[in-house]
Amino acid sequence: MLSEISLLEVGAVLAGLVLLVWSADKFVIGAAATAKHAGLSPLVIGLTIVSIGTSAPEMFVSAMAALDGAGNLAIGNALGSNITNIGLVLGITALVAPIPLQRSLLKREIPLLLGVSVLGGVVLLDLTLDMTDAIILLVAFLFALYLMFRQSSEENASVIDEDELKAMENTNLKVAIFWLVVGLALLMVSSRLLVWGATGIAQTLGVSELIIGLTIVAIGTSLPELAASVASALKGHHDIAIGNVIGSNLFNLLAVMPIPGFLAVTAVDPMALYRDYTVMMLMTVFLLLLFVVNFKSGIIGRISGTLLTLSYVGYLAYLFISR
Repeated sequence: MLSEISLLEVGAVLAGLVLLVWSADKFVIGAAATAKHAGLSPLVIGLTIVSIGTSAPEMFVSAMAALDGAGNLAIGNALGSNITNIGLVLGITALVAPIPLQRSLLKREIPLLLGVSVLGGVVLLDLTLDMTDAIILLVAFLFALYLMFRQSSEENASVIDEDELKAMENTNLKVAIFWLVVGLALLMVSSRLLVWGATGIAQTLGVSELIIGLTIVAIGTSLPELAASVASALKGHHDIAIGNVIGSNLFNLLAVMPIPGFLAVTAVDPMALYRDYTVMMLMTVFLLLLFVVNFKSGIIGRISGTLLTLSYVGYLAYLFISR
């Protein structure tokens, strides 16, 4: 079966992933710098352009998949990315270095993520993702943005890291517009390549597009978060890992998953709800439990990292055994 996989399709997936990650970074820099030249504050830029831009790979892949009639690949991408972020990204990061707990997250962001995760399950309950579901998720997305904006304003918190801020300040308007346009164009091309290759591989292997979305696409589009979290841990800035994962998971559910519903009525694979959504919910609850259990020590250590990573590996193994 493996020998039947087209090298062209494999190359399209690999090239699509690399180009997707690179173009998303350029798009975010171009868009953020353009917004800064237009007079927007760093807080607004960070909460909108930068935060949404980091989910640009998932968003564009979902849009292309939906347009190609592969809506379940898009849904798998959203759910799979959330599972990957908690199990793989946080797990590996905690193995590299213990992650200090931001206790404020237990009061605000984690309850918000739990609420949004429940909402995601509610819209999938009828096994259909349509315009009404998409609008519900979009309204929740705008409400979540408002809550984060109000909280950051009250705490006078910075939501843009030093490297991103420096890149914005060192990019003039012409260069910013250039990367905004080129980054957007390359995002469209690379996501199209990735979806074409991924659906071709799925057909050859005889697995569902949902499985491909949960594995190849979800892991690929989560690689930037993994690389950034591990790099931050090695530099001693690993305290941002949990915040980044929670933010990314919120955007995946509220800004990525509704995309197929806006473009077409999508019949949801029952396994997406009964298996993958359930695993995502369990991983989210597990993250909450890790906060509670490790609250006194104030860190998520290597034991917790091992449990998270093994949970993710076990999930992947179950996917391929049960396919």
